[in-house]
Amino acid sequence: MADPVEDQLARYADMLAALGTEPRLRIIRLLLGAHPDGLVVGEIGAELGIPPSTLSHHLDKLKNEGLVSVQRESTFLRCKANTAALQEILGFLFAECCTRNKAIKPEAVTCTRRAS
Repeated sequence: MADPVEDQLARYADMLAALGTEPRLRIIRLLLGAHPDGLVVGEIGAELGIPPSTLSHHLDKLKNEGLVSVQRESTFLRCKANTAALQEILGFLFAECCTRNKAIKPEAVTCTRRAS
C-alpha cells in the first residue's frame, strides 16, 4: 500500500527538481510577474533570450510537474504560473519551521516588498 506522506514528498521533490535550473527559475519569476494573464511562449523567449527548442524543453518540464499551465490561443501558446502549486511548495517547506519549533516567524516569509 502506498504511503501518502512518501507520495507527497516524492511529488514535492519532483516539483523542486523542475525548479532547480536557472532558466526555469527565470521563467517562473517572469510568469509570476505577468500573473494572472501570463505570457505567450514567444514573449517568454524574447524576454529571457532562450531559444525556442530550449524554451520548449523547460516549459514542458514545468508543465509536467504542474508548475505552469499552457493554453492554446489561436496559433499561440499562453503560459501561466500555477500559483496554487507554488504556494503549496512554500507551505510544505515552511510548515515545520513556522509551527513546531518557531525557527522562522511566519511573517518573515511573507513577501511585502520586492527584493533589491
